[in-house]
Amino acid sequence: MTAPPPRASASVDRSVALVAFAVFALHALTASGYGPFRDELYYLACGRRLALGYVDHPPMIALLARVLEQTVGTSSPALRSLPALAAGVTAWLAGATAAVFGGGRLAQVTAALTLALAPVVLALCSVFSMNAVELALWALAWWLLARMLAGDGIDVDRLGPWLLLGLVLGLALETKISALILGLGLLVGILAGGRAALLRKPGPWLAAAVALLLFAPHVLWQLQHDWPTLEFMRGAREHKMLAPAPGAWVLEQVLNMGPPAAPLGLAGLWWLLRSEQARPLRPLAWAFLTVITVLLLGQGKAYYAAPAYLPLYAAGGVALERAPRALRIRAPTLVVVGALATLPLSKPILPVERFIRYQDALGLEPGTGGERHELEALPQFYADMHGWEQLAAEVTAIHRALAPELRERACVFAQNYGQAAAIEILGEDPPPVLSGHNNYWQWGPRGCGEVMIVIGGERSELEAVFAEVQQVASHHCADDRCMPYENHKPLWLAQGPRVSLEQLWAQLRHYE
Repeated sequence: MTAPPPRASASVDRSVALVAFAVFALHALTASGYGPFRDELYYLACGRRLALGYVDHPPMIALLARVLEQTVGTSSPALRSLPALAAGVTAWLAGATAAVFGGGRLAQVTAALTLALAPVVLALCSVFSMNAVELALWALAWWLLARMLAGDGIDVDRLGPWLLLGLVLGLALETKISALILGLGLLVGILAGGRAALLRKPGPWLAAAVALLLFAPHVLWQLQHDWPTLEFMRGAREHKMLAPAPGAWVLEQVLNMGPPAAPLGLAGLWWLLRSEQARPLRPLAWAFLTVITVLLLGQGKAYYAAPAYLPLYAAGGVALERAPRALRIRAPTLVVVGALATLPLSKPILPVERFIRYQDALGLEPGTGGERHELEALPQFYADMHGWEQLAAEVTAIHRALAPELRERACVFAQNYGQAAAIEILGEDPPPVLSGHNNYWQWGPRGCGEVMIVIGGERSELEAVFAEVQQVASHHCADDRCMPYENHKPLWLAQGPRVSLEQLWAQLRHYE
């Protein structure tokens, strides 16, 4: 016999909105950080060339970049207003989901705080990227499905709610293809969680159809361009990504959730799986476990799991309300204190020198985010916020110093999309910028090749292609704060091509 649905709160407590606003304010007030992040510049470049797809991401983030550039500009605070908003929305939805689970004020506020203050969520919402948007869209999907499963003002037999869920999942797919894993998780969850009867109704299939219909234009783009994202994924796995051991990956989940908050998430998972009150909500637990299993077996980066945390924290808040009074006070306090104590590891709020001293005091080594790169004093996340304005200024100076007949024919060749986008977005009246990296390769040589300013590379390689090669400058990041592979780069001026760039273009492609 099916258990009655959990008692839902009459409404979301007003304190959840206060938490959401505080979360938004935290991100908005610290949005300047250390400067523009590598990927932010690349998304702006993509936004200037709107398409149905890109080598390394679906079109949503490029569209958002275009809208932001046209409305509020490209400064870090302007761009990061969107992830700040996404963080606030995600926090509110966590509290609202706890309300659906039957939680009162404590459960709702605890859910909102634990998710918003999770180190990985703080980091993902610190820069303009698809990850912050993904967090909010997954959160909306979890909340909608929870309401349908709980019967919280939504009739599961009506098609409207399923249509809305399909729209959310479709937007999530157009943001990041990992939403396919969420869709799989929801399907497995409904089957394993005792709600298989739902699949005999048209609603879930309508949701799936709408989501796939919204995703279809991107799939068509992939087909027309010979499935570049598959090549990108292979290249990243072979040349860029580190394959973590399963134990290390699971441990990183604990660190990403925040050690004080991880037990609350585990308590929430246990409550969803074992509580009689949570019986109608079981599919959410199995969906979470499916997502985690797929990511673990697929050797995905640990932070990919962050959008799946919401149901655990919402349920953890409900479980906490049933705990002894001392624990009800202690647990949220530890979450907040722990998050504030480690905040500089997640958000660039300290001056660089103070951050390095802070990191050293904790005995921590800078991290690469699961990639194969050497590091200096800063973790990759922070190092990738350094050096871009300087590089753009140096290349601009070289271009301006050229004789007029050379300047009008000159183009720039960059080794990766970070360099290319930095010059294109931050440079003052930059020449055309080319690269063989990711979607820059798709944009082609654009008639360039006679006079090239080349960032990095070896003289011997350039002399095989150009008759005249001259080193005109060197790029050295101020205080060596950028990524080592971006530092101490020769800047070349190459002329007299021995072969056209169009003929070489296929050899220059590298997707990773």
